[in-house]
Amino acid sequence: MNKSYRQGQILNLIRGRAIRTQDELARALKALGIGAAQVTLSRDIRELGLVKTADGYRQMRHESAGPDFASVVANFLMDVRVARNLVILKTSPANANTLAAALDRHAWPEVIGTIAGDDTVLAVSPDDAAAGRLRERLLRLLAPG
Repeated sequence: MNKSYRQGQILNLIRGRAIRTQDELARALKALGIGAAQVTLSRDIRELGLVKTADGYRQMRHESAGPDFASVVANFLMDVRVARNLVILKTSPANANTLAAALDRHAWPEVIGTIAGDDTVLAVSPDDAAAGRLRERLLRLLAPG
């Protein structure tokens, strides 16, 4: 496994459940077929900007120079359609990538991943119910006031 993949799995693990120690993290990674020495985990934790909280490891939020998620949705999202566990998001031309990147960074549990074209984002949800919840969350961001 390469470093990027391992670090991505670490982020998935800490977002999905409480991981309180490096030993717990090592066991969870091993269950995924990823071996990592303690020194490697320490370096990954530092590079990912993880902090230990009462609820386990969490990634510190990095301030971005760009607009917040709600602003991206309000400015670019034009339509939301659901097809089973797939959510199709229509944007104005040339803005799909901005919306997809913001949605990926937001790390909602209703989104496994996104693919962006010019004016369309395909967001994949784990199941049909999650796709419906994603649609409702996005529509609430568009609702006035």
